[in-house]
Amino acid sequence: MKVLSKAYGAVEVDDRQRITFPGGLFGFESLKSYVLLDAERQPFYWLQSTEVEQLAFILVSPFLFRPDYEVDIGDEDMKEIGVADPNEALIFSIVTIPQDGVMTANLQGPLIINRGARLGMQAVLSDPRWKTKHDIMGELASARKAPC
Repeated sequence: MKVLSKAYGAVEVDDRQRITFPGGLFGFESLKSYVLLDAERQPFYWLQSTEVEQLAFILVSPFLFRPDYEVDIGDEDMKEIGVADPNEALIFSIVTIPQDGVMTANLQGPLIINRGARLGMQAVLSDPRWKTKHDIMGELASARKAPC
């Protein structure tokens, strides 16, 4: 299938890259169909809407810079996307890269994707440790300086 993407123009994607978000994403509830694309710079990914070419989100695994990250959501929420075992899920954070600021990740609203069913949801975590703007590079630097 061919998808028009914000980052790369027209790209050929495999069906395994398609992800449906039955409830959409916050602020984009009417848009349900996306594809997951590798970004040119690892460890990032693009979550590209298949419905609106100019809508794409940069994603990163929050565990890369916060090994202590925990996604505590109810079993009922996980059942909505068919996740019975946490190992079936991919967890991503949406990244914001302002032109004149600090690159941040939203750890309060992670994306949870069922690997097999290719269904996803955006959760809202109530844990006060997780905010909408975590400084990715700052937290990586802090983790490197921390004693073992």
